[in-house]
Order: sequence, then C-alpha cells, then structure tokens
Amino acid sequence: MRIGLYIGGTPPIDHVLDRIRAAARAGLDSVFLNQVFGWDAITVAALAVREVPDIELGTAVAHTFPRHPLALASQALTVTALGPGRFTLGIGPSHPHVVENMFGLSYERPARHIREYLSALVPLLRGETVDYRGETLRAAGTVEVPGAVAPPVLLSALGPTMLRIAGELADGTVTTWATTHIIADHIAPRLSAAAAAGRRVPRIAAVVSTAVTADPDAFRRELARQTAGVSDLPSYRELLDRQGLSGVHETALLGSEEVVAEGIRAFAAVGTTDLVLSVRGGDEEQRRTLDLLASLRRDGPR
Repeated sequence: MRIGLYIGGTPPIDHVLDRIRAAARAGLDSVFLNQVFGWDAITVAALAVREVPDIELGTAVAHTFPRHPLALASQALTVTALGPGRFTLGIGPSHPHVVENMFGLSYERPARHIREYLSALVPLLRGETVDYRGETLRAAGTVEVPGAVAPPVLLSALGPTMLRIAGELADGTVTTWATTHIIADHIAPRLSAAAAAGRRVPRIAAVVSTAVTADPDAFRRELARQTAGVSDLPSYRELLDRQGLSGVHETALLGSEEVVAEGIRAFAAVGTTDLVLSVRGGDEEQRRTLDLLASLRRDGPR
C-alpha cells in the first residue's frame, strides 16, 4: 500500500509547496490536493511537479460540472508533460448544493453525467479524437500537448452505481470518510467486479484524517465540531449510516504511534492501494504523525 499526504483548505501556495517537500523528504509516495474555492489544485500540481521531484501529485478531487472534458484534459495533460508519470487525476461531481446553488447548474442524474464525462475524457487523455454526443454533454475534438502521457483517473465514488462506473471507465476510486469495514465489504468488491477482464487491479485511494495525539478523545470531539456540516451532506450521510457512524469524525485514526500504525496496517489488509492521510493537529502532533508515516513508509510492512 502506498502512503500519501492530503492537503485540504486554502493555505498559502508557498506553504503547500513546503508540505509537499516535507512529504517527499519523508519518503511518502504521493500528495493529493483538494479542490475548494481558492487556488486551483491542478495548477498547483503543475507547479509542484517541477518544484519537488520524486513524488506523485494528485487531485482529490477536481469538479466535473464546471469543466468541460476538453478543458480538463488540457489541464491534466499539461501537468503530465511537466512531470511524466507523476500525476493522478481525481475527479468527482461534487455535491448538489455546490453544483446548483454556486455553479447555477443542474445536478440531475449525476451518475449519467459522470458516465458520459468519462466516456469523453478518457479517450481525450489518451490523445484520441473524440466526437461524443450524450444526453448530458457533447465533446468533439482532440487535445495535443507535446510530451504528455495519459494520467490515471480516479473517480470519487461512494454508492454502488458510481463504483460500477469507476470500475468500468476509470482506474479506480478516491474516497473519503470510509472505514476499513466499508472498503472491505462495499467498495473493493463492487469496484473489482465492475473492472473489465484483463485490466489492472483498480486503485482504491482512501482519504483518512489522522493525528498522533496524547488525547484522542478531546481531539475527536474537536474534529466533530469542525466537520459537523460535512456529516450532513447526503452522499456522506448515506455512507456514514451504512457504517453505523454518527459523523465523519468517527472515521479518523487518532491516538499513539502504535494505535495509528495499527490503523494504517488495517487499511492495507482490506485492499486499500493508496492511503492518503489528512494530518491534523498542532505543530507537534503533525511532526510526530509525519515521523510515523516516514517510518512506516521506510520500514513497516504495507
């Protein structure tokens, strides 16, 4: 299992680059950047692949509704031209309130949108000319970026339909707020069953909050306060209910080095291919956590 770092929010770009450098020095495999309403994650990834060698960059996730497949293919291929083989494109439809209230678009039939989006995007990333006419979008043309290679595409998928699409049309899934139980019993079987014969094993990238801390109970209470609204988003609420959890704070790996390490190993045991950790807490907690991840990446069985 690959171990990576997740960077969310909108910290200053120089700070983001410093964290990516720290992840690379620690020997981590990847850094995935969240896309919110601040800096553009794909643009920052393009900068980082030149500034920081020897680490994979990814998005978790780029929103599909406001970006036509031709535009997104151009962005993604630009990054791979700058750092061949070092970029993974994570995409997703976002949430109804974002698409409808902020973008002013319709969120009707998101699964159909994603199936058609990938049907156009994936060939474009391979350098093919497309003339795709679906129910929710049309795309005609090609994208030519010298030196670019097609990046892996991971789909943000939680429900059965989206997982089936991820297995059929993408290279796997990037998920968040999932426990080892839900990966073993729900995500991995559906993803593998949907993948066509002869294709490589789909990637399962799980974004998990973590901290090495002396007071995990207090930390979890604070995390519950910070993420209260997140737990009520429909797609996350359905996932949490399936796991019997009250909120996303219950999915975090918190505690001593030994407790967090055991939790990380448990994700490897259920078929997670990429564990992408959102390291939380103060400076000392973040330092201890990164030191632990470095030791696991260097010495521990994964």
